[in-house]
Amino acid sequence: MYNILVLIPVDDEKKAKLEAVAKGCKVTYSDEDTVSKETVQQANIIIGSPSVEMVKGSANLKWLHLNTAGVDQYIKEGILAEDVMLTNSTGAYGLAVSEHMFAMLLEIIKKLHIYRDNQNERIWKSEGRVKTIYNSKVLIVGLGNIGCNFAKMVNALGGYTIGVKRRPSEKPDFIDELYLNDELDNLLPKADIVALCLPSTKDTQKLFSKERIALMKEGSILLNVGRGASVDTEALCDAVESGHLLGAGIDVVDPEPLPEDHRLWGIKNIVMTPHVSGWYNLAETYERIFDISLDNLKRFLNGEELKNIIDFNTGYVK
Repeated sequence: MYNILVLIPVDDEKKAKLEAVAKGCKVTYSDEDTVSKETVQQANIIIGSPSVEMVKGSANLKWLHLNTAGVDQYIKEGILAEDVMLTNSTGAYGLAVSEHMFAMLLEIIKKLHIYRDNQNERIWKSEGRVKTIYNSKVLIVGLGNIGCNFAKMVNALGGYTIGVKRRPSEKPDFIDELYLNDELDNLLPKADIVALCLPSTKDTQKLFSKERIALMKEGSILLNVGRGASVDTEALCDAVESGHLLGAGIDVVDPEPLPEDHRLWGIKNIVMTPHVSGWYNLAETYERIFDISLDNLKRFLNGEELKNIIDFNTGYVK
């Protein structure tokens, strides 16, 4: 009998589904904010994302399924025992986060953020020419669930999609050109829009440094919905304020939360949201997280291979 701790919100209907799968197991329901360390340490299976301090060094844990896509905190040395399986909820966030990124892009190229400011000031005037996705070259860095969903949207509106990824694979129909990461510097000067859909790993820390941002095309746009640490925040501010970049749309930033006195708040052509594109803000995201969790629970209890198993060396799904 396994001791299963569920930290994602579940109603009676979903509890019934979980317990039908977990017959003979003890199922405990709590949440990430109020669960005790003792409860976390006693669990053999955890569905949800307990704090790393609570889960660290657990002698009972066999499998941790995160309700997030990001795993960076949990793969650090000394957090989980070597025999613990770690899975995540990759596949749940593609719809919500890609739509959010697409909305930020449209806001910038159609100057909707400026018109909103004008509306608040009761100013009725044209802000001049705008841009289009049609025929724009869009470089998508990271072709996971989010990146692929975003690429499909761009492709549907006539944009030219260029994908960059870690490992070679067959080119999807919605990607016009596909490259590996080592071609990134050669592609940046050609792109009108650069979209970052990357997790936080040792290889993505400050990937977009001052030097790399300088390689971007004059008047281009940077979007980031992965992790704030992928971009040098001060370099991004400099690039937008100087006019080298037309603007940026960011749902993540380094540091988070952003200090009230940071200059990023006041830069007109940076559209920023406080890391809200994912989580449970879209109901469909929650439903997908639950479905992935339940499917993996069935697999674990039946001795089948789990989905979304994390490689501790890379931080990506194997």
